Amino acid sequence: MKTAIITDSAANLLPEFIEKHHNLFVVPLMIVIDGVNYRDQVELSAEKAYEMIDDHNMSTSLPNIDDLRVVLEKIKSEGYTDILALNLSSGLSGTYNAFRLAFQDVKGLNITHYDTLTLGGGLGYIVEYALELVEAQMAPKDILPKLMKLRFEDSLAIYTINTLKYLRKGGRIGKVEGTIGNILHVKPVITVDDEGKYVTLHKGFGLNRALIAMKDLFVEKFHKDLIDLTVHYGVGKEKAIELANKLKKDFNIRKLTLSPLTPVLGIHTGPEMFSYVARRILPST
Repeated sequence: MKTAIITDSAANLLPEFIEKHHNLFVVPLMIVIDGVNYRDQVELSAEKAYEMIDDHNMSTSLPNIDDLRVVLEKIKSEGYTDILALNLSSGLSGTYNAFRLAFQDVKGLNITHYDTLTLGGGLGYIVEYALELVEAQMAPKDILPKLMKLRFEDSLAIYTINTLKYLRKGGRIGKVEGTIGNILHVKPVITVDDEGKYVTLHKGFGLNRALIAMKDLFVEKFHKDLIDLTVHYGVGKEKAIELANKLKKDFNIRKLTLSPLTPVLGIHTGPEMFSYVARRILPST
């Protein structure tokens, strides 16, 4: 058995991480700007997307199925027998279903397909853990329950944004709208629920209080447990570094990652956002 892992670019994996893992294949989602298609992270950087976001007609789209087919042929040619496919939440995108339909035509590969019901760093940590388990020679069918435990018990992904207008424009507002509306200065702390949709966990009066609430939610979830932590940001890199340095003092962190939010997600959050994502590190991992 030789297992490849496929995910989509909503996993927000850093290029150096992708290059390091030869059995990891990332299919880019698409960004549409003024009617022209761009591959997320490949043909459009986060920095460029945020520069254009308010002056152009921007939206997101499903991966190019031809890109997925090319990846599948490459996997076959490299002698893989099994695929573990991990996609962003079906509650926020049609990507999982697009992959599912494409997989129906695949012959000669055993495919295990998991709707992670999350995205961004939350999906990234699921991919990372899956790679560790594949490296340990575990079969995809045995990996899946461990990934589900990570998703629903041993991780937390939350973020706050300066305005709801981008979520509203992209149709991703979900259950957040009713809890916040247009209340001036109130910043939501948002997560993805067990159905894979956005919900509000907390409402802070101003960004700083929202960030304090995010830290408190992490304290409640992880206490002094050993964690890997990712801080996503839009255009606020210096602020993200400041936040990360503060979090180092409050948590038992094994690995800390700072990364800009991938454009295909940032179009929906807007440039003024910060996200904390963590994975509990268990003794067996």
